[in-house]
Amino acid sequence: MTARNAVRLGPGVALLLLGAAAAHLLSTTVLGVNRLIVAVGLGVLVANTVGIPNWAEDGLETHKLWLETGIVLMGARIAVDQLFAVGPALLLLVVGFLGFSLLFVELVARNVFAIPDQLGSLLAAGYSICGVSAIVAVSSGVRAESEQIAYAVATILLFDAVTLATYPAVGRLLGLPDVVFGIWAGISMVSTGPVVAAGFAYSVEAGQWATITKLGRNVFIGVVAILYAVYYARRRGGDGQTSAASLRYFWDQFPKFVLGFLLVAGVASAGLLSEAEISLLETGYQLLFLIAFVGLGASIEIAGMRETGVRPLLVVLSALLTVSVLSLGAALFVFG
Repeated sequence: MTARNAVRLGPGVALLLLGAAAAHLLSTTVLGVNRLIVAVGLGVLVANTVGIPNWAEDGLETHKLWLETGIVLMGARIAVDQLFAVGPALLLLVVGFLGFSLLFVELVARNVFAIPDQLGSLLAAGYSICGVSAIVAVSSGVRAESEQIAYAVATILLFDAVTLATYPAVGRLLGLPDVVFGIWAGISMVSTGPVVAAGFAYSVEAGQWATITKLGRNVFIGVVAILYAVYYARRRGGDGQTSAASLRYFWDQFPKFVLGFLLVAGVASAGLLSEAEISLLETGYQLLFLIAFVGLGASIEIAGMRETGVRPLLVVLSALLTVSVLSLGAALFVFG
């Protein structure tokens, strides 16, 4: 990191570290609540009361990097043989519900709520794959207007906040097994950060399965972005051979940290890491998650969400309720 970047990012990163330390202290000495949830709550509280100062914004944005790095390190605790054992069934659920979510949101947005096609496509990609990242990835291909992108992002962030708060509570109320909860959250929640946070708030095992399941959805971001670009190009009268429809575009959109996760998981499962080294990596990813979730909470702006139109909210709500019920039943049937 250059000196200029250190000066630019340092203050915000320092706030993330301070928030992580405060969350750990509050969780262990006062509140008795999972420290990851406390970290998110502190971020939300600060962002929506005193606000985030301009000098800290760039550093706080690095929370995505800490989250992805933590996911890579978490690979050390994943048993690859167990993953392969359930892999085909899990992959079938992930792909099946991803496709169902895309089509469901598209159809409901256009035929029930009469939402413009571009906005409907942004909501479909955002909900079915990985939230804001997917919205950004498909926005250029669908030629979405800036206002439509803002509506879609605000809608997704609202449901990130709602599901993060409700899923662990619902899981405990229903007494869901850890594996079932993790897979359910990974299939039906929206963005990666809240999925990981909700999973680990439930249990360590649930957090691992939630992360694995969510990564399975994330890897399709490039494919969906290309399909949308080709579809909208043909609708505009082109031949569909857009610059987006290329291997380079797919690679640009592909979440690279997934490869790191698989590499670490493979190395650990091959016995190349000692138990002490694995424990060190486990401590590392837990710390990185704690830091990341402070920034995740700080990115939730309640006032901005109030400006979102009702129709986008109803579209995603209908998809969330439908996919949540169906995926929970499927997860219980296959893994319960």
